[in-house]
Amino acid sequence: MRPTRVEIVICDYGPRSPLSDGAGVFGVQSRPVTDRPRETSVPVRIDQVRFCDPDARLLVEAVQQEYVVRYGNRDETPMEPGALDPPHGRFFVAYADGVPVATGAWRWRPGLAFEGLEPATEIKRMFVVAGHRGRGIARAVLAHLEHTAAEAGSAAMVLETGLAQPEAIALYEAAGYRPMAAFGHYACSPVSRYYGIGLAAADVLRPANRDQGAV
Repeated sequence: MRPTRVEIVICDYGPRSPLSDGAGVFGVQSRPVTDRPRETSVPVRIDQVRFCDPDARLLVEAVQQEYVVRYGNRDETPMEPGALDPPHGRFFVAYADGVPVATGAWRWRPGLAFEGLEPATEIKRMFVVAGHRGRGIARAVLAHLEHTAAEAGSAAMVLETGLAQPEAIALYEAAGYRPMAAFGHYACSPVSRYYGIGLAAADVLRPANRDQGAV
């Protein structure tokens, strides 16, 4: 499990915007040309780890507490043991200055397709800790998930999010994800929203477009 080192460009817009990070996701905000951000290059390392890794477990619990705050309960989606470990999936932790600051994972979803594309993988446990939000880290993790899933043979990536996470919706729509039919444990929930993308359309295998930071 080789770590990947990425350079993230932080765009410092000053006060947090309505689309800035929350619940582990990054929202992209457009600005007038005359209002240019101050940019800082920050090294972030993304490691593939086992789900039982101490850093992974710590951040997963933080994800669950975020769900409690936003939705009133933890994520109750049934997952088999090892669902986010090879060969069933992959789990990643992002580190800044050696500190775990974000997670992202994917798992195979046999029988699920997006716009006729399969096999599909599903994004799980996207999260950035509060003190590191708004820096493009979630976008870098998302790009890493897309790239590693495509390398593993996935044709499409799908996800479920919710109305209590408007920043997540902004992130995925800005990244080219499109609405799709509901699936899974929360398919009947009125607050759930479902998105997918064809990984060829995401252009994730072109090195110049991989692991990029905030726009």
